[in-house]
Amino acid sequence: METIQRRKSGINLPSTMSETSLRLETSSPAASSSPLRGAAPNLFSPRSMSPRTISNLSSSPSSKSGNCSDRFIPCRSSSRLHTFGLVEKSPASPAKDGGGGSEAYNRLLRTELFGADFGSFSYSAGGGQGSPSSPSSKNMLRFKTDQSGLNSPYSPSILGSDGGFSSENSTPPKPPRKVPKTPHKVLDAPSLQDDFYLNLVDWSSQNVLAVGLGTCVYLWTATNSKVTKLCDLGPNDGVCSVQWTREGSYISIGTSLGQVQVWDGTQCKRVRTMSGHQTRTGVLAWSSRILSSGSRDRNILQHDLRVPNDFVSKLVGHKSEVCGLKWSHDDRELASGGNDNQLLVWNQHSQQPTLRLTEHTAAVKAIAWSPHQSGLLASGGGTADRCIRFWNTTNGNQLNSVDTGSQVCNLAWSKNVNELVSTHGYSQNQIMVWKYPSMAKVATLTGHSLRVLYLAMSPDGQTIVTGAGDETLRFWNVFPSVKTTATVKDTGVWSLGRTHIR
Repeated sequence: METIQRRKSGINLPSTMSETSLRLETSSPAASSSPLRGAAPNLFSPRSMSPRTISNLSSSPSSKSGNCSDRFIPCRSSSRLHTFGLVEKSPASPAKDGGGGSEAYNRLLRTELFGADFGSFSYSAGGGQGSPSSPSSKNMLRFKTDQSGLNSPYSPSILGSDGGFSSENSTPPKPPRKVPKTPHKVLDAPSLQDDFYLNLVDWSSQNVLAVGLGTCVYLWTATNSKVTKLCDLGPNDGVCSVQWTREGSYISIGTSLGQVQVWDGTQCKRVRTMSGHQTRTGVLAWSSRILSSGSRDRNILQHDLRVPNDFVSKLVGHKSEVCGLKWSHDDRELASGGNDNQLLVWNQHSQQPTLRLTEHTAAVKAIAWSPHQSGLLASGGGTADRCIRFWNTTNGNQLNSVDTGSQVCNLAWSKNVNELVSTHGYSQNQIMVWKYPSMAKVATLTGHSLRVLYLAMSPDGQTIVTGAGDETLRFWNVFPSVKTTATVKDTGVWSLGRTHIR
């Protein structure tokens, strides 16, 4: 009879046990007195959250019904993330060669896969098990709402101070650029005049340096240091200014008698002689088509080599000698400076200045247009002024003013970086490199014993040449090269010794 009851139940039990001796019991947190439940956690929960437990009737029958779960949620403590190399390494472990890049990649990968707060957990070096670094930390896999403020690991902020990267993995700030303090070449230039109002040095786009010495003009080729005598004006005249065309083939010469001569620099032949000034022509400036000349007679003449006339227009506005003259890079505006402390800006179609800037308190010889920003003009004043001023020629506003402490003789913008160089006279005779617009000093160079009256820049924009009344020309490497184009290094054939230009 007993065997028949066992077959009906479908359960094979030992002969010593009856079917009523077993039952299914729902577990609860309170029913923890059973030795089986207390010995080990159940298979379906990492934290003893068993939905059902088979227990003997000898256990306490007082059990409360609990909530059952049908979803498997693992905890981080039981995960073996160290097996896959995703846990953070111990700070004590030595860094491998080239570990900076792989570590940054691993951080990005962990942040993308597990969220930005994944790095808040710290793991022990040995066992791979860890605990949250703060009591408020939560499980790695959990349901949560997407936070709109959470940035992608590929966004720029992840690399900043507010991102998930530590400071040691961020890119360190670049050190200040080092500028050599000594010239890499010095040329003797006998009879180089110590006159603030003259402009006797210019460097062509074909890498030929022109220097006016007394009554002669000499050409120095930078690639092979060859010196060529271009012309001699004779005992009754003298060289007051030189200026190459933008293409570098022709050179204009202003003379003490007020003439403007144009020479072919390649064939050393005079092309044209133009009159119009009553006295010396101390400054010249080429645009694409027009040659402008400034004189002690206070006038500016516009010359066009395509017409037979000596000049096509006259600009009257200065009350004293014109000593500074520069065309803008787009040929739309001409800036002129004079010994009357005025800076004038002329339109290419106007006979009257469009701007009359009178903030300088000394002669304005140093003038330079920015190649990086249209309408940005820099000017420098003489001994009584000592300031570099920046102007917006669109509205005439002064943007900034910096007191340099000494007479400003020349200004030139770098075409490679947003910096400019200034040369100075009384009382320090220094050369200064500035970063724009902060006007932080990049370098201060000394070496000339008299005021640095002349300045020109190499066609690659890296080297400047300065001339002074101490009858020397000094070559300085002050600006970096253009990163996008390969530059030809001509300094390798230059002798480091002292040579003569004639």
